[in-house]
Amino acid sequence: MEYIVEKIGMSRTITVPSKPVTLLRVLDQKVCEVEEGTAIVAYNSGKKMNKAIEGQQKKYSLPAEFNRFATLEVANTEAGDLDIAPLAEASVVRSSFNTKGRGFAGAMKRWNFSGGPASHGHRFGRRTGSIGNAEWPGRVMKGKKMPGHYGNTQISVKNEIVSYDAENKIIAVLGSVSGANGALGRVKVAK
Repeated sequence: MEYIVEKIGMSRTITVPSKPVTLLRVLDQKVCEVEEGTAIVAYNSGKKMNKAIEGQQKKYSLPAEFNRFATLEVANTEAGDLDIAPLAEASVVRSSFNTKGRGFAGAMKRWNFSGGPASHGHRFGRRTGSIGNAEWPGRVMKGKKMPGHYGNTQISVKNEIVSYDAENKIIAVLGSVSGANGALGRVKVAK
């Protein structure tokens, strides 16, 4: 079973010794259409609205706040509110979030290179250094660690569930989860 969740932030348990936990809130979701375990699910995310979204809302007779759609594995057998009962028995979940985007970054920041000497007339500084080979193969190999776009990639992590508040739909998972606070991601029941 999969769910769209919002990352609230990190906290810790009040046990001794305390454990670091990440709080995830399960969003209100409506199942629009179910087909062999997978379903089209509508949820609320921002104020985005266009004719395609309006057409989907009219087709599935949804209120205006449900303006995003996703395909998820669900426990439901028919359309309606998403069944979140499987979360009560779950012990491990797989969380998928996008990491924080850091834009175009140099090799030192992106790959943790050490850089060159900072004194005595060197011009090396924070540069990458040599990237090519000799006459053979005479080209830069694919996958070379170089400057470029850093972050904003999807990372999936398995986390143990510490507690689940069914009333407020908040899951506390052990350890950290990628992404900024307030980011939306997916949680899949693993065990």
